[in-house]
Amino acid sequence: MDYPETGEVLKDRTRCAHLRAQLKMCLLRTDCCKKDRRTPRECLKSRDPSVPEECYSLWHTLFDCKHSMLDARRRFRGIKGY
Repeated sequence: MDYPETGEVLKDRTRCAHLRAQLKMCLLRTDCCKKDRRTPRECLKSRDPSVPEECYSLWHTLFDCKHSMLDARRRFRGIKGY
């Protein structure tokens, strides 16, 4: 995935890498990570109020992406609604 505004390209080319990068950037923008100096994982697990719903939906989408790599039927049919 390319990020045209910064001219950077993801090093990780795996199937779910773009979702992981989006989730990471979403979490790093929250007050939980900035002010409280907690890790993004801690912010997600503690359900911190400063974490927007967008981050939780990206987290769920990342889980579905990872799960689809293990499910043989989904691997051939693809992700629903994708």
